[in-house]
Amino acid sequence: MISTDILVIGAGPCGLFTAFEAGLLKLHCHFVDYLPIAGGQCAELYPKKPIYDIPGFPSVLAGDLIHNLLKQIEPFKPGFTLGERAENISKLDDGSFKTITSRGTEIHSKFIFIAGGLGCFAPRKPNVANLVEFENKGVDYIVRDPEDFRGKKVVVAGGGDSALDWTLILAELASELTLVHRSRQFRAAPDSVQKMEALAAEGKITFVADANVTGLAGNGVLNEVIITTETGEETRKAADYFIPLFGLAPQLGPIADWGLALEKNAITVNPHDYSTSVEGIYAIGDIAEYPNKLKLILTGFHEAAVACHSVQQKLNPGKKHVIKYTTVSGIQGF
Repeated sequence: MISTDILVIGAGPCGLFTAFEAGLLKLHCHFVDYLPIAGGQCAELYPKKPIYDIPGFPSVLAGDLIHNLLKQIEPFKPGFTLGERAENISKLDDGSFKTITSRGTEIHSKFIFIAGGLGCFAPRKPNVANLVEFENKGVDYIVRDPEDFRGKKVVVAGGGDSALDWTLILAELASELTLVHRSRQFRAAPDSVQKMEALAAEGKITFVADANVTGLAGNGVLNEVIITTETGEETRKAADYFIPLFGLAPQLGPIADWGLALEKNAITVNPHDYSTSVEGIYAIGDIAEYPNKLKLILTGFHEAAVACHSVQQKLNPGKKHVIKYTTVSGIQGF
């Protein structure tokens, strides 16, 4: 059995930062994550996507952010159980927890931090009859490496931030890029929409509005998409890749059965310390819900720090709580 002070369920950026804040307080963390690598969505779904709202970094690739976070927590030697999902949690008589993963790994911890983002994700797929036939053969639901699309004919579908962001990035790499959206109204940042429209006006991309991709064609691999407008006009367009970006459907998975108070498919927490309805369990990052919640990575960093200090106070109730600044104390591992 693995033993630790804090079991962190979810090894995304907010979860990883927990190990740093806990380490400063001489608390050890162990991670469980269903993905085979640490980093959550940043590492698995969009490692090459730039992030612009991390303080001190005008722009940082998601994968580089994870690399830096892993380097930052190295002195505290956290443990990792990857490729396994936390399935069952039981509270022991002394108030500690036993967690069993999908592969039978048992982890004993004094506290649990749930940093599972929005839970388990599955891509929202468009209603295209033969879509599955071309999955991994020209149909991709995520962009892991933009270089895969260099010099290729690419069709992107969607109207949210992800669709617009990748349209702007891949426009510089693809030989041809077409964006298809069912309307002229977008759910993306206005600045991204303006940049996309400017590229379309310059002829650098093709924007097809009030339309959907309704069919795919190819012999073993994709080589053509069928685009149908609201009026029923059908166009066949050569394509090496079709990337439907309609978001990811979150599912709480086993978390829903752990007896936690839930709201909006997220975990209700006390914004004072991000504790849940179960004593000893905290939730941070996108999975935590409270009034005026901002779903930003930097918000999750703050929540991790506050929750770690709450744990320290519970472990040392009679001890005066003093924050030691790293500029003075430095970083000391275990």
